[in-house]
Amino acid sequence: METLRNLENQNVGVKRPLRNAVVRKPLRGLENRVGNVPSKASFRSKVQIASSKENATSKLIKVHAKVKPKEILEDIKELQASLPVLESLPSVRIPDNVENIDADDGENPQLVSCYINDIYIYMRMLEARFPIKLHHLDKQPEVTGKMRAVLIDWLVQVHLRFHLLQETLYMTISIVDRFLQVEKVKRSQLQCAGVTAMFIASKYEEMYAPDISDFVYITDSTYSKSDILKMEKVILRSLDFNLSKPLPLHFLRRNSKAGNVDATVHGLAKFIMELTLPDYDMAHYLPSEIAAASLYLSLKLLADSPWSETLAYYSGYSENEILPIVKKLCKILKESETSKLQAIRVKYSSSKLFKVSTLPQLKSPLVIELASSVNN
Repeated sequence: METLRNLENQNVGVKRPLRNAVVRKPLRGLENRVGNVPSKASFRSKVQIASSKENATSKLIKVHAKVKPKEILEDIKELQASLPVLESLPSVRIPDNVENIDADDGENPQLVSCYINDIYIYMRMLEARFPIKLHHLDKQPEVTGKMRAVLIDWLVQVHLRFHLLQETLYMTISIVDRFLQVEKVKRSQLQCAGVTAMFIASKYEEMYAPDISDFVYITDSTYSKSDILKMEKVILRSLDFNLSKPLPLHFLRRNSKAGNVDATVHGLAKFIMELTLPDYDMAHYLPSEIAAASLYLSLKLLADSPWSETLAYYSGYSENEILPIVKKLCKILKESETSKLQAIRVKYSSSKLFKVSTLPQLKSPLVIELASSVNN
């Protein structure tokens, strides 16, 4: 949903610092280094060049004069008739009890309605190919789940400070978890791994990525440019240079379109989904599961809407499948109010994000009831 994507990535009032800006200076002496161009030409050579141009122009005029517009149109029609006709029919058959949410998108080529369902099937395969294991930090000698939470809370603030896209934040956390799952990291290098992951994600997602000096500055020069570049090599090699794991945001946009929800419901689902990022016990869930459960809870709190057949089809999950995750989300919502890590709640208290973190529905009896049903 293009409008929702623009809404997510709008300016939330915090600008990226402008220090260390690179100003490109004009190249000097360029005019003196251009070869094969005579500095002076004799009058005779100028006349020869001019006459040759006139002859070429007169020939082109004669050629164009011989070609008639009707002949050109006939050639175009003949060419069109000879081209094969490709039927842009969807390859995935939609059940009769499910609404075709892409039925009106055929005239917009950017929405690729003829194979959008195939794209999401492929994304479901990709997320299963790059899983995060349950308790993936168990093999880390120094890094714990609490340290990870502190790091992510700080990265949310950095992301807001640099005014980056939402995709960049989710990809940063994905890179961090995939890296910590396979490589042992010292406690002193955890922050370096975090900023380097955001540096990589920025180059992948952003049109204008922050300069590496900005990340040195944001760490108060704790790490140098060389440290970040070395960590970048280690991370990319550990991930086999594969950064194509889908993000929860990708699935949430599709689900919001299937549910035909308004911006507030979508925004609350985003807030709930982002609250799962610092929570170590939620890291092993698939992005599509987090997205479906977040939208389910948002719909229940704001619209009291059922999980329809259309939502179940496009999300890939029935109500019974996501209900255990919804209960954990309610517990996270309840505990976030008293948590020391408040970066996400402060972020979503902005008026440009509809102040969804301050909604009274977050303290509703439904949240308290579902949160209390979670086994500690």
